[in-house]
Formats: sequence, C-alpha cells, structure tokens
Amino acid sequence: MFLGCASSQDFAQIAAPPDRLAGIKKLFDEERWEELVKKAESLPARGAEADYYYGFALSRLGRWDEARTAFLAGQRLRPRDERFPIELGGVSFKQKRYAEAARWLERGLRLAPNDAYANDFLATIYFLEDNLEAALKYWNRVAKPRIESVRVEPGLRVEPALLDRAMAFAPAGTLRLSDLLTSQARVGGLGIFPNYSFHLEAQDDGRFDVAFRAEERNGWGNSKWEALLATFRGAFYQTIYPEYSNRGGSATNLSSLARWDAQKRRLLGRLSAPFEHNPQYRYEVGLDLRDENWDLRASFKGPAPLLGALNLQREAIHGVLTSWRSGAWSWRAGAELSARDYRNVVRGSALPAQVLLSGTQLKQLVQLNHEWLRVPERRFESNASIISEAGAIWSAPTHSFEKLQGVVAASWYPQMSGDDYAMRGQLRSGKTFGSVPFDELFMLGMERDNDLWMRAHVGTRDGRKGSAPLGRNYSLFNWEMDKNLYDNGFLSVKLSPFLDGGKSTDPLPGLGSRQWLWDAGVQAKFRLLGVGVTFIYGKDLRSGKNAFYGTAR
Repeated sequence: MFLGCASSQDFAQIAAPPDRLAGIKKLFDEERWEELVKKAESLPARGAEADYYYGFALSRLGRWDEARTAFLAGQRLRPRDERFPIELGGVSFKQKRYAEAARWLERGLRLAPNDAYANDFLATIYFLEDNLEAALKYWNRVAKPRIESVRVEPGLRVEPALLDRAMAFAPAGTLRLSDLLTSQARVGGLGIFPNYSFHLEAQDDGRFDVAFRAEERNGWGNSKWEALLATFRGAFYQTIYPEYSNRGGSATNLSSLARWDAQKRRLLGRLSAPFEHNPQYRYEVGLDLRDENWDLRASFKGPAPLLGALNLQREAIHGVLTSWRSGAWSWRAGAELSARDYRNVVRGSALPAQVLLSGTQLKQLVQLNHEWLRVPERRFESNASIISEAGAIWSAPTHSFEKLQGVVAASWYPQMSGDDYAMRGQLRSGKTFGSVPFDELFMLGMERDNDLWMRAHVGTRDGRKGSAPLGRNYSLFNWEMDKNLYDNGFLSVKLSPFLDGGKSTDPLPGLGSRQWLWDAGVQAKFRLLGVGVTFIYGKDLRSGKNAFYGTAR
C-alpha cells in the first residue's frame, strides 16, 4: 500500500514492529491509558496505527494538545483514514474550538459519509451553535432527531389549528430538514410574524421537543407606539401605511398606502388571507389608484434637459394566489385589470408615441420560485425565480406583450452563529416582447414604487418621477453586507456597504441607459418597534454624482 510519496519500504521503517503494535492494541482494548502512553513513547517510530492508539489514550487522559499532535502525525501518514479527522474533531471540541471541530468532522464524513458517530457528533455541534438546519442535515442521516412534542410559546393569538396546519412535521416522528423548511415557508407566508424561529429542546431520553417562538402582529399594532410608528413611518415623504393584521386570529391582513404628494398621489389597498383556511395557499386582492406627474430627464440633479413629460392616471385591481408547495418550491399566479390615461403630454426623445398606449389592459402573472442551492453548515442559500407577465391592452389598435424576468438571489452568514457581516446579492434580468404601455417599462433607480434599485440613481427630481433610466429590457446586480453596530432588543443599528450595477436598453431612441451604470455607497439601517428606517448614501461611479435617500418599511 502506498501512502503519499512514501514507498512500502519507507513506511515499514517508520511503523511500529508488529509485536510492539499488538501490545499497544492490547492496552487499548483494556483501556490502560497511562501504560499505553508510556509504551508508545518508548517506540523509536510509531507509525499511523500506533499514533491513533497513542492519541486516543492522550485524549482520555485530557492531554489535548499532545493528542492533537499525535492525531495530526497519523493523519499525515494516512490521509484517507477517517478516524484521524474524526478524533481531531473531538479534540477541537473539547478545547471549545467549535468551528475547527466542525471542519475536521466534515472532512471525516467526506471519507466515511455513513459514520453514525461522526454524523451525530457534527449535528450536536451545529445544534449547540444554534444552526438548526445544519444539525438536521447530519442528524437526518442517522434517523434523528425524534420529536416528543410540538410546543407553541404562549400568548399568540393566531388560531392554533391554522398554525398547526402550517407545520409539516408532527410529534412522535423524525424532524426532517425538508419538513422544517416547508414549515418555515408556510409560517412566513401567514404574514403575521415579523420574527419567528423553531428551537429544539433536548429531553433526558434523547428525544426533543420543538418550540415555536415568534413576534406576532395583531390589529393596528401590539401597542399604541408601535401602531403610530407603523402607520406614520412614511410621514416625512407624505405617505401613511394603515395596516391591520391577523383579524380574529385568522391571519387575514389588510395593508394600505395613502400618499398625498401633489406630484405622485397614490392609494393602494390589499387584503390577503389563507385560502380555505389552508396556510399552503394564500390569496390576495387589491386596488391601486395613481395620479403621477412625470418629467423625463437623464439625471436627478444638475443640468438635464427635459426629454418628455406627462401626467399618468392609472387604476388597477388585481387578484393573486400563492402556494408554498414545499420549502424548495413555491409559485404565484394571478391577474390584473387596469386602465391608464395620459394628460398634459410633452413629446420628446424619451417619450415616443409607441409607449403612449392608453386604454384598458388585462395582464396575467405567473411566477415560479425554486431553492437553487442551500448549504446549511456554511449558512448559505440561493434561490431562483422566473416571472412571466402576459398582457393585452385595448388601445387603438389592440396591442399585446410579454415580459419575462429571471432572478437569482443569494445570502450568506459567514460566522458560525449570529447575523454579523451578513451578505446578500442578486442578479436580475428582464426582457419585453411586443408593445407595452409607458407604465409597464422597467425603471432602474431608487423610487418607492419601484423594486429595481440602483442606489445612486434617484428616480424623482423635484418630486416628479422620470429621472432614472427607463426601458423595455434590463440587467441588474445588487450586493450588500450588514455590519451590526448596536442592538439592545429594542433598537438595532446596522451599517451596510453596497455595490450596484445595471443597464437598461430599448430599441426606441431616447429610452434606456445605453451603457452599464455602477453605484457604490453605504446604508445606515435602524429598526425600532418592528419599523425599519434606512438612510442611503450612494455615488454614481460614472458621473461622480452623490445621492442621499431615506425610506421606511
């Protein structure tokens, strides 16, 4: 047998003689650790097998550094022997180096994936580090953990039967990772828990209880101050957000928006609830009324000639059904009926007649979401979505269109526990086929009615929309990292550097950015009583212009 670059003759020269090794093995079987250590230390050369027995005895005597040295020596001689990384994981664990212990055990499991001891040990480490998903990944390989009971923390007003149906696992069974992820998706889909978590609580017989803990939204808010903050969080930009949650414990929610800004008035209302009392499905119906003034310009500040202007009046009603098939798959399907009218139109290069399509429009939406990649021990996950919007507008003549979008998003928590230095990124792209009305164009920029953000390109100028790139097609990249600065359970503060890149294109002259845009900057994120406020500073790396923006959620 060949080990590394050593020949079998070289190996024989560094291994313990068979009779001496047999004596060490006998002491190992009899658990005579002190004698084993003395005998091993008397050997002129131990070899991998004797190193294993020697390191094992040292670990039983609590001589962790020496045990580590012995196991490392054996591991160098036999890099394909899973015993050494597994034992090194045990030594690191005893020395409270949990991340290092996990790495050694993962290495051992790459060599012996079905090792029950290593899988159970690694799962226990992740459990102690509060990484339940990673713990379940390895426990499930050995048919663990067995659930004794499921307990909901007292004080929640949601109907117990509804919450129970959202959970895809039950007592007296094994908690599977896939069932936990499905339960998380459906519980989150109820829309009443801004924060929630599942915890395992170990019992004396080796079984576990599952405890569900959550913050719950009820009514206008759980206190007078919470209700006021939530409702008036957008007052500094002339917007209020009246919201009523969890009516009668049924997870029926009403959300609304009222904006009295003279340049972009809007009234929005949405009602959502579980479909037929089943948390796997949720329906939403809504009304959206807009009265907006647009000035199309190439920049939100500085010299920028007017490229077109109009007043857009739009009314829409919609209905959507969402399904969380599992933790890995979900879909949305719905329809929107809308009408738009353009007034006070000033034609220009950015406002061609081809997009001034007025009249009634019917649009259908289909969205498919899939968990693309999840590595729970690295706290990394990535999801992909495909979105299709097909519509017809009864203008003169009738026009039809199709909008396709693809999204890949990822998040990573680099530390073994906690959310410090959390990173998020996404890639998005969209393409339009056929003729679309003006309000169906994609916008790349910061604007509260838009979700395609370039954080150094403000979408309004003097309160009017139209200062960010518009086009039928786009590509967009966003990345950010959160650094925790302060958290006392009541107020949290994060600082988040970011980088955005995007390009908007259109076959019509005057629309689109025509080149890639790059923005960099930093965000300060504050959260108080469940209300988040973000202040943004961004710099356009092409033009050098600075942008300051604030928003609340």
